[in-house]
Amino acid sequence: MIIVTRKGVTDAEVDHIRERIESAGLRTHLSRGVERTIIGCVGDETLVRGLPLLSIPGVEAVHEVLKPYKLASREFSPDPTRIPFGDTVIGGNELVVVAGPCSVESREMMSRTAVQVGAAGARGIRGGAFKPRSSPYAFRGLGAEGLQILRDIRSETGLPVVTEVMDTRQVEQVAGYADVLQVGARNMQNFNLLTEVGRTHRPVLLKRGLSATVKELLLAAEYVMSQGNPHVILCERGIRTFETATRNTFDLAAIPVLKRETHLPVFADPSHAAGRRPLVAPLAYAAVAAGADGLLVEVHPDPETAVSDGEQSLDFAEFDEFMNGLAGFCAAAGRTLGAAPERP
Repeated sequence: MIIVTRKGVTDAEVDHIRERIESAGLRTHLSRGVERTIIGCVGDETLVRGLPLLSIPGVEAVHEVLKPYKLASREFSPDPTRIPFGDTVIGGNELVVVAGPCSVESREMMSRTAVQVGAAGARGIRGGAFKPRSSPYAFRGLGAEGLQILRDIRSETGLPVVTEVMDTRQVEQVAGYADVLQVGARNMQNFNLLTEVGRTHRPVLLKRGLSATVKELLLAAEYVMSQGNPHVILCERGIRTFETATRNTFDLAAIPVLKRETHLPVFADPSHAAGRRPLVAPLAYAAVAAGADGLLVEVHPDPETAVSDGEQSLDFAEFDEFMNGLAGFCAAAGRTLGAAPERP
């Protein structure tokens, strides 16, 4: 259920409305728009059906939400969610590019990569300190050492850090180093992990599961938001189908569907969708045209020697070319592409 307040509602009236709802046994979540404040009510709505909600001072309308994802729905927040990210905002008019290697391999490698992608216009650096791998014998990251490297790189370059958290026991540790916590495709329905990251104050980049529907992705976001964390970034990275020409099948239609269904910002990960370097740019450009708010792109100084995902990683020259080509698509889509941040 959603309660729409009248224009000019006071803070005291909003507090009173929330107190009435919560005293009946539901939880409330606040969304302040330009002209209206919306109060989302989560729980058993039969508990408030007997309450004269429209008679409460400050209430203009009461609407039932039939969709199972309430906080993530467009009805809860007609205005798009904007999330601070370094010197920019995710979900605004600027297309935000976050780039870096699949895994943090060494300090020297991460430093070189961060300087290069930042100079090309990337707004953030990505890299996995903990890596989920299909084989237990594959490189699974540097762990705590990798987190320290990421923090040092952020201090040197000013680029905010996006890195993956895989386990509930890692959440507090990773949140101490990262600006955005990434929940990977294999953990999209790890509900204990979603609950735990929802209790942090860090934005969460939530990747769509390998075989997940759009509805399941939004319900996963609902788990995070229901814990009080409204800063969720959805990420389309391709799904598993019968097709073998690409690593995954990039569901381009999911981007405009998500933009219609939710107020949350939407990223695309063309690297994992393609699985092959020559396909990354075309898929990224298509994602921008479809309405993506940002891109997650894998970049490595020497993809041939990468310990993971080298075949889908751009080298520095390719990333420069990629960013140059991206500018025209951003302009056509009515978006801007930010310049590199100044070094501290």
